Formats: sequence, structure tokens, C-alpha cells
Amino acid sequence: MHVNENVKCIRTQVAIVGAGPAGLILALLLQKEGIDSIIVERQSRSHVETRARAGLIEHHIVEFLQHHGFSEGLDLNGIPHTTCEFRQNGRRYKIPYGDRVGGSHYVYPQQFVVQDLIRLFISRGGKILFSHPAVKIEGLEDNLPVVTCSYQDDDSRNLLLHIQADYLAGCDGFHGISRSSIPITHVKTITKQYGIGWLAILAEVPSSTEKLVYALHKSGFAGQMPRTSQITRFYLECPPSDLSSDWPDDRIWSELDKRLAVEGDNKLIHGPIIEKRVLNMRSFVMEPMQYKNLLLAGDAAHIITPVGAKGMNLAIADADVLSQGLIQYYRNQDKSLLKEYSNIRLPHIWKTQEFSDWMIRLIHHTADTDENKYQAFSNRLRQARLERLQQSDTYAKLFAEDYVGLWKP
Repeated sequence: MHVNENVKCIRTQVAIVGAGPAGLILALLLQKEGIDSIIVERQSRSHVETRARAGLIEHHIVEFLQHHGFSEGLDLNGIPHTTCEFRQNGRRYKIPYGDRVGGSHYVYPQQFVVQDLIRLFISRGGKILFSHPAVKIEGLEDNLPVVTCSYQDDDSRNLLLHIQADYLAGCDGFHGISRSSIPITHVKTITKQYGIGWLAILAEVPSSTEKLVYALHKSGFAGQMPRTSQITRFYLECPPSDLSSDWPDDRIWSELDKRLAVEGDNKLIHGPIIEKRVLNMRSFVMEPMQYKNLLLAGDAAHIITPVGAKGMNLAIADADVLSQGLIQYYRNQDKSLLKEYSNIRLPHIWKTQEFSDWMIRLIHHTADTDENKYQAFSNRLRQARLERLQQSDTYAKLFAEDYVGLWKP
């Protein structure tokens, strides 16, 4: 019998593809219940732990992390936020959303969340195979899934690893192999391209304000989001075809100064820009989020624009519901909750997409059809919405509930 020394096989109960928030939360929840899992991740540990992403965590997600003991770093270094500010035509519209619903956001960058979760999972005996890109998923039709990963050993030999599992959790994002392994005849993909870009900027400067700022300007949207005491996230609306090289630092600071300007505000502190990249405002949802014994979570199942900062929160909510289904199966051999996974998650995902779409249309004049023809009309509508947010308790509370987040684990 020939044995291929370049191929290894291992067995687990749940194989998780992707070491982002969804995969890590799922693995930790299963670990607490004694359910075996292995995470495979295409990138190195240092890459995963340092890639900068959004950092606004919803109130109920914070409660969820604290309830399960996953919040040590967040509790020490997270910054609560209860007020945001819209700006238009030199005016401020302050929205104390925390007062409306008795909750707050926490600013804690996603890479810090990931660092904390990786350390916690590994310290409890969990296994993460970094630099192991998944290259193939097989066996779905027979409900005997196998994920194949490629990797290099210490001698730089190219090897393959087959992981046999009862279930696969695809937490590897839009471009990962999990989503593309589902036959297109069994799913529907619903997409939206907004034709809007954001230049996302990280600068080594303290924020000029403690609030989250959304500025509506004729030159395009600008945002200012405090991250840490010495790091600030900025956004500038731009064509989605722009490259980061089209935006030298001097141009960035000039546009930020202009678009964020409001009477009585502290001037922006200029300093080193440590990251800049162009984001394309797009959304997609896959229905259903599962096929046979493969279940998707996070960006593998849905993409939402960064407006409102909901992506990581949706991913963690997916992982919670998925873990409940898997735990019910392994405790009682009951698959009913797993079968309902998509039906449970999709209504909340679409409500969140609707809020993001509403926010996009509020802060971008380019989001409207025939905007050049109706610019004055659309600008007046945006101003009316901002005034309603300040003057109507009911309107402001509805905004606050969506902004802070309605989901409870």
C-alpha cells in the first residue's frame, strides 16, 4: 500500500475556516462545551492580529462578550461612546443616542478583539493552524465534509492536510473558499453597489473631539472616529476607482480640514498617516447561509458597508446562533436549530442592511439617483432628517436603537 508522505489526515468535530471574529467566537463557545474544533487560517498569526479594521462594538455585543468571559482587553481599554454628531453647512447636530436607549457603543479596534480571542482560545488548549490556506472542500453531498489545506513544513516542502469533520463553519470572508464551495443552484446572492468610495485613514494623532463625527459636505462625506488616545480613524468620500496613491498626505489633511470644519470646533491636529486604503461601498447577502453540513458566518455570508460599523457585530451574532445549533446537536443529536440557522439570522441581517442603506443616503449626496438634477431638493431632505433627529424623541430613539444595536444573545 502506497502512503503519500506529503498528505496528512486529521479528524475533528467542527472544522472552522478563518480566524476572524466569527471563527474565533464560534471556536471559543464550542470549547466551553467540550466540543472539539480546529481553526485553519490562510494568513500568518502576525498578519491576522495586526490588520486594522473597524472598532465600534454594539452595546449588546459588549454584554455578550462580558457574559462569556471574552472581554478582558475590552474592559481594560475599550472606550464607551454615547453621542455622535452630524455636521452640515457649518451646523452641528448632536445625537445623545445613549440617553435614548440606556446603552453605549464601545470603541475597541477589531484587531485587538482578534488578538484577545486568539490568546484566550490557545491558552485553553485550542488549535489554530495559521498559514494554512484552505484550497478545497469536498464531501458535502455525502454529509462527510473534508477541508483540504496547503502548508509548508520546516524544510519548505509543500504539503497537504485533509481535515475530516462533522460540520464545516465557513468564516473566511467574501473571497474565501467556503462561500464558493456551495453550488450556485442552491443559493441566491443579492448585491448592491453604491458607486461610492471611502478613503479610510489611520493617523497618529489625538482626535479633536470625543464624539463620532459624520460631516455632510458638498465635496463629499468626511468622518472622524476616535480609536485610542493617540490614534484617530478618518474617512473621506471619493470615487471608488481612486487609488490610495491618488491621495498624498497634504491632500488628505486639506480635505479633512475643509469637510469637517464647523464653527467653534477645535482644529484638527495634523500628523503621520500610518494607513490609507480605498473602500468600495457595497453590500451582499447570500440566502440561505448554509448548504448540507457547511454553514457560513460573517463576511462569507454577507457584506455590509462600513457605514454604522456593523460588520464585526453581525459576525459575532452569527457565531453565537451557529454555536447554539451545534451545541444542541452534540448534546441531544437534535439538528432542528442548525436547520433553522439561516432563517434565524437573515431577518436581523436585512434589518441591519436597511439601517446601513438609510445612513448611506443620509450622509452621501451621491447615493441618490439623478443627484445632479435634484441636488438642492436632496440636500433639503437631509437637513430635514437631521433636524428631526434633534427635535423628535421618537425619531431619535428609532435611530438610537438601530445605531447601538438591537440584537441580544
